[in-house]
Amino acid sequence: MIRKATAVWKGTGRDGAGQLSSESGVLVATPYSFKTRFENEKGTNSRGVDRGGAAGCFTMALAFGLQLAGFTPDELTTEAAVSLEPEGKGFKFSKSGLTLRAKVPNLDDAGFARIAGEAEKNCPVSRALNAAITLDAKLT
Repeated sequence: MIRKATAVWKGTGRDGAGQLSSESGVLVATPYSFKTRFENEKGTNSRGVDRGGAAGCFTMALAFGLQLAGFTPDELTTEAAVSLEPEGKGFKFSKSGLTLRAKVPNLDDAGFARIAGEAEKNCPVSRALNAAITLDAKLT
């Protein structure tokens, strides 16, 4: 499976601006810039996409893991906090913190922790980030 996205950038790194588009159409010429990525200016940034990808991928991996174990979740809510730090002349993803709150009938805490841990290890986005990952998973 191959999915594509396109970034178009004009100008310098700090003062330029770009647009992100995805094959799926979720992003269509969506503007981004230095200020939306590294400061607090409103708008899209690749880190927002990265956080969304990390949260979405992990949550779907967990849903599949639960299904394989015979459980159907009522709700899985994951927040991802991805840290970007300077490294040499560029940046690297250093940490990804996943906070999961879940409603899964008939599943005990130990089973939930095991399945959630497996999902964290097997999520393709988590592996691609190549960062230290923490998981705070609780049944509600």
